[in-house]
Amino acid sequence: MIARLRSFTTRWTSVVPVLAIVLLAFTWGRDLPAGVVAVVSLVLAGAVLAAVHHAEVVAHRVGEPFGSLVLAVAVTVIEVALIVTLMADGGGKSSTLARDTVFAAVMITCNGIVGLCLLVASVRHGTAVFNAEGTGAALATVATLATLSLVLPTFTTSKPGPEFSGVQLTFAAISSLILYGLFVATQTVRHRDYFLPISRQGGVIAADDHADTPAVRTAWISLGLLGVALIGVVGLAKGVSPTIESAVEAAGLHHAVVGVIIALLVLLPETIAALRSARRDRVQTSLNLALGSAMASIGLTIPAVALASVWLSGPLVLGLGSTHMVLLALTVVVSSLTVVPGRATPLQGGVHLVLFAAYLELAVNP
Repeated sequence: MIARLRSFTTRWTSVVPVLAIVLLAFTWGRDLPAGVVAVVSLVLAGAVLAAVHHAEVVAHRVGEPFGSLVLAVAVTVIEVALIVTLMADGGGKSSTLARDTVFAAVMITCNGIVGLCLLVASVRHGTAVFNAEGTGAALATVATLATLSLVLPTFTTSKPGPEFSGVQLTFAAISSLILYGLFVATQTVRHRDYFLPISRQGGVIAADDHADTPAVRTAWISLGLLGVALIGVVGLAKGVSPTIESAVEAAGLHHAVVGVIIALLVLLPETIAALRSARRDRVQTSLNLALGSAMASIGLTIPAVALASVWLSGPLVLGLGSTHMVLLALTVVVSSLTVVPGRATPLQGGVHLVLFAAYLELAVNP
């Protein structure tokens, strides 16, 4: 009996993603009672943990920065599918869903995840050390993408309201893809060493010395199960989204809170993976995950919704309001000051977390 329990414990990361897909097949497109929502939420949490496990296996096999890139892109691709699916369901409030979810992803990653990781690493190890060159390049790309896609629509005049015209939206979509492609090429080919974890003496840590490298077959299996787990995570998140929307409306909260909750659910695997890296003093890996997720969220979502807007009815509102633009500008300034020294104390982590808390508070009380 004990042997069977141990066997199940070692295999749960393979069982739970499959269970999530089976549950998704039975619940897709249906109104779920409270009991079923509770079961879905439990399986959703298990799928998140399984996704983190398989992402770490793949990351250990391919090394940094490829490992964090795999998780960031995989999560974002499925996040984009979720956003487009929810927008296709219609409703007047869906016009701002892409903007709200993307901006939530930027604030969660650049302030929430970064702040937590800097705080955990600096408290545990004295200071958090990372490569300023690579992190600065990532931050510059995120700031440019966010400004072009989320700030400019508020000030353009070709179309009334915080919307892009067709030509402007096409330019924003192509620019996002080009910038994201350039960054990936920089991160993985020409300047890969800028994105590798560094020691406290400044040397590059090219590999993890504390565990054996997984076999190729194991890595491929984990890659497949990672995809299955992420599909389950986002699909089940969509299944519980009507319950989330109803709860938000019943509480009298702004509809933008729905986008915040969706982004929190989708980014949960990356948050856990980033925190684990921070605890192991691999802060650069944590920042790769955080900023890479923000970048992928904008660089892939904007082209996707631009393409989807061809057949989706209704407006596509991308421009931020004045309050959110202030938060974005403050985030860019604070992040720049955090990145420049290449090391951080608990103070920097606390500053980012206060900014994230301010965003959450303003989402609940605009």
